[in-house]
Amino acid sequence: MSDRPLTILHMLHRTPLTSGVLAQAIEAAQGLREHGHDAAVLTRPDAVVARRCAEISVPWLSQRLRHPLDVASMRHLSEIVAERGVDVVHVHCGVTLGVALGAAALGAGFALVANRASSFRPQRILAQALRSPRVQRVVATSRAVRDVLLADAGVPADKVAVVPGSVDPARFDARRTRPQRARMSLGIPESTRLVGHVGIRDWKGWKHTLAALPSILAAIPDAHLLLLGCTSERRRRAVSVLVGEVGLAAHVTVGPVSSDIPDVLSACDVVVDASWAGTGTSGVIREAMALGKPVVATTIGGNAELVESGISGLLVPPRDTATLAAAIVRLLRDAELAASCGEAAKDRVRGELSPGMRALRLVAVYRDALVELAASRRA
Repeated sequence: MSDRPLTILHMLHRTPLTSGVLAQAIEAAQGLREHGHDAAVLTRPDAVVARRCAEISVPWLSQRLRHPLDVASMRHLSEIVAERGVDVVHVHCGVTLGVALGAAALGAGFALVANRASSFRPQRILAQALRSPRVQRVVATSRAVRDVLLADAGVPADKVAVVPGSVDPARFDARRTRPQRARMSLGIPESTRLVGHVGIRDWKGWKHTLAALPSILAAIPDAHLLLLGCTSERRRRAVSVLVGEVGLAAHVTVGPVSSDIPDVLSACDVVVDASWAGTGTSGVIREAMALGKPVVATTIGGNAELVESGISGLLVPPRDTATLAAAIVRLLRDAELAASCGEAAKDRVRGELSPGMRALRLVAVYRDALVELAASRRA
């Protein structure tokens, strides 16, 4: 069993293709298939996701996945496991964890692996589910996430494996991006020094980046802030109103995250993650690093495991607006430092965080999970 190809099903109920969690699930399936395993993705019905999976030859399946106790989805999953001979079900959210636990209780024979990409303390019901004997392994995307699972969720240490997220080197290749086109579509002149920040949830720290902007402008008058991540027009208008109220409308562009994110990040001179909670390891920072862009990130979650401050980017304390502004200005002013950080970042991501490397790490976790499942059946 140690060498045979595995059949794996990645499950996630959320379906916006711009979701980092979904992108990682699809990318994992793709990497596993390239290593000879039969990996598929299951989500709620979504034509966009189905088309994306078809483009990269990853089988896609759908379920309603209405909630964690959706009995119909549990039964459907049991049927899929039997029909496809699924060895491992890898779930990426609470809804699919509940459905998979239900399918296991109904007698479906698979090893269950749960993903955890957030350093927030898990809610009580989720923590209880992660401790279930029917969950053979929990994959944490950073050591910081693992520490939270052990300390706050009570998950046994030998049950948690650290497997960082990956970056698609083909998609996030600066040679293939069109930064000029991105700037043109956003209405941002080529001469502007562009600072990019993706994520408009409060804990993503966008308000701190906005608060740092006056200090940045005092040192770099042609600086411009790009705030991306609005999930609706209503949200975009609310953020734009706030930007106007502080008198910075002429220096800020607000918008959603779209499929051209490699072009947009490539158009930035500096990419920032000012999160003050929740982060496992910032997906946007990983992507910017793959593009060779200099980055500034807070020390929240696993960011310090991703960025070596002064070498592959700059790390700053969370909610420290003055230090955040100084770090951004430093990279905008010091072209040599920005270039060296960008190159080191690209080498770091491409060497250690490739989809192929992640696939190998996941396969090791899956095989351990299957060994534990077999042992539990013998007990």
